[in-house]
Amino acid sequence: MKDLEEKAAISIVIPTYRRESVLLDTVSYLLELRPSAAEILIIDQTERHEAATLAVLHEWQAQQKIRWIQLPRPSITHAMNQGLQLANTELLLYLDDDIIPDPALLAAHLAAQSEPGCNIVAGQVLQPGEEVATETADGSGFLFRSSRRCWITELMGGNFSVKRKTALTLGGFDENFVRVAYRFEAEFSDRALSAGERILFEPGASIRHLRAASGGTRSYGHHLTTVKPSHAVGAYYHLLRARQVRHRFFKMLARFFRSVYTRHHLRHPWWIPGTLLAELLGFLWALRLVAGGAKLLESGVTGSTEVAR
Repeated sequence: MKDLEEKAAISIVIPTYRRESVLLDTVSYLLELRPSAAEILIIDQTERHEAATLAVLHEWQAQQKIRWIQLPRPSITHAMNQGLQLANTELLLYLDDDIIPDPALLAAHLAAQSEPGCNIVAGQVLQPGEEVATETADGSGFLFRSSRRCWITELMGGNFSVKRKTALTLGGFDENFVRVAYRFEAEFSDRALSAGERILFEPGASIRHLRAASGGTRSYGHHLTTVKPSHAVGAYYHLLRARQVRHRFFKMLARFFRSVYTRHHLRHPWWIPGTLLAELLGFLWALRLVAGGAKLLESGVTGSTEVAR
């Protein structure tokens, strides 16, 4: 009875791909949070798990500790849309699958979401080796390890909460952000701000991101050592579609040449042609995606098919 009383009206949504023990560790941490979430949705795109992982996921599912939804193909934004459609609460918290949450994570998101007119809350993200900062920004932009609560213009996809009605009204997440889905958060933030929404940064809603060495977006290789466009396509798609981007052409040109202006390419110049090829292929792929239009949910769409092995 006590556990039932401690459950908060919030659904945790975790898109995951090719993660094993780190996924189980993440969910274990989340199950220990108080107040606990009304539900934890694991949106799993992994083709085949290790036997030990499968056993634990099946056990948790049987005990109704998680809702385990299996998808046939990997797509970060599609998985997030599935969570949006399947959630049973009005408030959703999206988290990465390789994190250590602060004990106050849920309480802080819930408190921030109670602010008048606040429908989107971005939480603090501490990357490996980072500590909390007192400043809010450096030369490259906002610091998500900041200790100051403030209104911001962009969120990080690994720790943010959103009211379900708001996300559905905005059309969910654009599924044209494929593979690594780089910059999908920026595009979602653009649409939200254009619709009159605001994004509140709440440092008390904190996670430590582990950046697991395998699985997730790392399944598509490292952006410095691949000729595939998986890392580049999202950046060009965002630049081509974003409404408020000034000097669009020059920013795309700058990205193209900056892609090889790195220490890695200085030390390994034979990778320059491959990286430039990946950027070119990413740009051409983005052009094709833009031509087909954004791939958003229809406002108010609910329901989907839940599959478990």
